[in-house]
Amino acid sequence: MPELNLTSAPAHLRHGSNIGQPLTRRDGILKVTGRATYAADNHPPGMLFAVMAVSSIARGRVTSLDVAAAKRHPGVVDVMTPDHKPQLAIDPEIKTNPFVFRMEVLQSNEVRYANQPIAVVIAETLEAATEGAALLAPRYDELPPLVGLDAGETFVPPVVGVGNPSEHHHGDVEAGLAAAEKRIDATYETPPQYHNAMEPHAIVASWDGDRLQIDMPTQGLMLSLARIAELFGIAHDKIHIRSPFLGGGFGSKGLMAGPPTLGIMAAKLVGRPVKLVLRREQMYGPVGHRAPTRQRLRIGADGEGRLTALDHHARTVSSTFDDFYEPAADASHTLYAAAAIRTSHDAVRVNTGTPLFMRAPGEATGSIALESTIDEMAWACGIDPLAFRLKNYAEVEPISGKPFSSKALRACYEQGAARFGWAKRSLQPRQMRDDDGLLVGWGVGTATFPALMFQAEARAAIRRDGSGVMEIGAHDMGQGAWTALAQIAADAVGLDVDRVEFKAGTSDLPDAGIAGGSAHTATAGSAIHSAGAAVIAKLADLATNDERSPLFGAGNAGVIARDGRLIRRDDESRGESYAEILARAGVAEVEARGTGAPNPAAMEEYAMHAHGAVFAEVKVDPELGQVRVTRMVGAFAAGRIVNPRMVQSQLCGGLIWGMSFALHEEAVTDRRSGRIMNANLGEYHIPVNADVPPLDVITVEEHDPHVNALGIKGVGEIGITGSAGAVANAVWHATGVRVRRFPIRIEELLTQR
Repeated sequence: MPELNLTSAPAHLRHGSNIGQPLTRRDGILKVTGRATYAADNHPPGMLFAVMAVSSIARGRVTSLDVAAAKRHPGVVDVMTPDHKPQLAIDPEIKTNPFVFRMEVLQSNEVRYANQPIAVVIAETLEAATEGAALLAPRYDELPPLVGLDAGETFVPPVVGVGNPSEHHHGDVEAGLAAAEKRIDATYETPPQYHNAMEPHAIVASWDGDRLQIDMPTQGLMLSLARIAELFGIAHDKIHIRSPFLGGGFGSKGLMAGPPTLGIMAAKLVGRPVKLVLRREQMYGPVGHRAPTRQRLRIGADGEGRLTALDHHARTVSSTFDDFYEPAADASHTLYAAAAIRTSHDAVRVNTGTPLFMRAPGEATGSIALESTIDEMAWACGIDPLAFRLKNYAEVEPISGKPFSSKALRACYEQGAARFGWAKRSLQPRQMRDDDGLLVGWGVGTATFPALMFQAEARAAIRRDGSGVMEIGAHDMGQGAWTALAQIAADAVGLDVDRVEFKAGTSDLPDAGIAGGSAHTATAGSAIHSAGAAVIAKLADLATNDERSPLFGAGNAGVIARDGRLIRRDDESRGESYAEILARAGVAEVEARGTGAPNPAAMEEYAMHAHGAVFAEVKVDPELGQVRVTRMVGAFAAGRIVNPRMVQSQLCGGLIWGMSFALHEEAVTDRRSGRIMNANLGEYHIPVNADVPPLDVITVEEHDPHVNALGIKGVGEIGITGSAGAVANAVWHATGVRVRRFPIRIEELLTQR
């Protein structure tokens, strides 16, 4: 095969190279003009509306539903209940693989958590379905709910997160603590948090015999398709899912959940297309959330301020019927070079929907406790918190001993501190005030997130007119994937991005893997890069074996794909366009497929992480305890940057989420009923524009050749880690009060001072 160079800059001056350019969103105009079609925007002929009735208790049984009253309501077509529903091909309680979780799809009258679906009303209008659901008037046999981190007996889960051991240890922690001159023993609590994407879960399902057409937001087209196929007993090729636009996901749309399954069942029951969209309050239960944690950290340091031991234990919860455990203590695996480290978890079961992946699972919850404790130890040692981190950050991954790009983390510390002006910070708390008398505090937090990669496939083609096509079932939940992946595609086939038709968002395209774990750009991008290389190789083969081509015989010298042309590497005056090659060969197009997957050898040898450092300033009213974040600076090393504009957007979003974690977000559960009391966007507090300070994001140059062929790391989740801790530490620096239960409340600042 001819030697290929797919990364050479095209000849045109406007971009130089597609990768690395801050292109605006390809789908931006569609979104701002309202022409982007989200799942619930589809209205096939004859469509009915489905509305879930959900439980108002958290534990017990439904003893009666007034189905007759609901059916009498004008416009109601049918009511789906445990006694009146299509049968599934398999029991939805059976876990067929690690990415399958149990779902509530009316298999019994048992109630396992508040907001669990207990019936579905199907009607000609949304209003009729909503009113029909209200008429069901369910009655229950109610049992006392299990609520909170002390609800029952604790146990050690076999795994946390996705297959991670619940305990890790390195060195003798107790000996390290005993030998320390300074010791901290602190317990932190984080609350349950819920995904609140702008677009709620929704589905429009249409059956045509045994064929199924679905419009739904999903972060995993093929995972959803496979789950639907097994639940309904139909072949994969009989299912077509369209998911071109997602209005946010954050992990909650990664796996098939109960509500969209109910929409498919409802369509099968009535023999007509059905739309089911969750109301905002119905998002708090059946579609996953971040579990609460209680974390105890014990750390020790010697007389020079070097860590001797770090012990991080986390308690979390799962549902009474399934297993997902927030891996909060795992945040302590990779950051600090203590001589001894132990991380461990235990859990209790409660009456809640099963917790699942929520942006930066484990890292977000664990890092705020870890960074607060590290900050406290720095002060106890009389060392500036940034200097303490620089003294103790890990050169290699502490648990595994594998090397990672630790120099990039040092660069993040140094560049972020310089931009923020950290050198002016006082060591002692409550020493800084502004001109209005407000207390000013500065805090720092370290950010880290694994550089993950999954498996994917893509198809590339070069057409006779010289344009390109790239097809992959990729997902864009607002992060800019359509734009960034199209840039990778354009460079992969040596064309300007405007000359490549990029197809994504449907299940009949090659499998792009899941858009999760901040791995989508690396995973799908690597498959795209591979497919581009393969199709250019086919095109080069046509030219170099054709005596009429100026590239004939160039196999040994190699060719370069650039600006829609193949050019001899040893003589750039000799080349021809893609269109000329295909026209002479009498071929309408050439196509090829490529795959992307992690390199097992590299994973065995290297620890792969993105790194960052976040600096936050807060101002606190000394009389009222009111806290405002007034500025944040984040410096992140995340490998090769495909689109700086999209990356900045993602990192700023992460800073905002971290601020929200520290100061705003909390789902409040009524301990008597097990119901969430603030299941709405009025009382479940997240930052609005007025809460968000000026954000300054630095992308630190980093070349990591080991993560994947493109050197790409994810940026979706790393911005959360570090930022929550930075805000919490800034509040301590302003007030001298170390709050250990999040979000930070005014009353704690006032009562502890």
